[in-house]
Amino acid sequence: MIYNFIKKEILLEWRQRYAINGILLYLVSTIFICYLSFNVKANQLNPITWNTLFWIIILFTSISAIAKSFIQEKQERYLYYYWLLKPQVLITARIIYNGLLMLILGLAGFIIYAIVLGNPVQDVTLFIVNLVLASISFSSALTMISAIASKANSNQTLMAILGFPVILPMLLMIIKVSKNALDGLPRDASYHEIATLFAINLIIGAVSYLLFPYIWRS
Repeated sequence: MIYNFIKKEILLEWRQRYAINGILLYLVSTIFICYLSFNVKANQLNPITWNTLFWIIILFTSISAIAKSFIQEKQERYLYYYWLLKPQVLITARIIYNGLLMLILGLAGFIIYAIVLGNPVQDVTLFIVNLVLASISFSSALTMISAIASKANSNQTLMAILGFPVILPMLLMIIKVSKNALDGLPRDASYHEIATLFAINLIIGAVSYLLFPYIWRS
């Protein structure tokens, strides 16, 4: 059932490409604006700034991509899902789908970002692993927040308010690991942050799985 729902989401996204095209346009245009603003040709972009800008871009791309999970759904489709799926199946499938979407966007963003602004990353493998964990983190946290915010009238504002305290500790871990990858430090220097990030993902995933049925019934 989870596989079928994810397949349905992919087919819908492929048929209605305006959403993903808009996110890709935002991603590319933001990177290009950074290129113009920091005058990269004059070598004015240091690794710390490179790292910070990259994760700011990925964070806001995540919010734009995942916000539509529940906020932009029509009530008629909600009713259809209510009779067709168990709430645990729905939230699990949405988290997996959003994680895959964020992984694709993250990898595309990294490739474009590295081409346009250069690639100072010394340990690319560690950076990619960190990007995969970041995609899972943003997906698990923002999907559940989108479900909560969809029950309120000012859902976009509520999503921003609820998302900040949840995303902030994740973002600190993610930025630290990516900084280690940029500096080429031994990988064991990042094990603690990776383990902490993995544990946060498990906790948020478990909480989403347990609490989403109560949100769904309302």
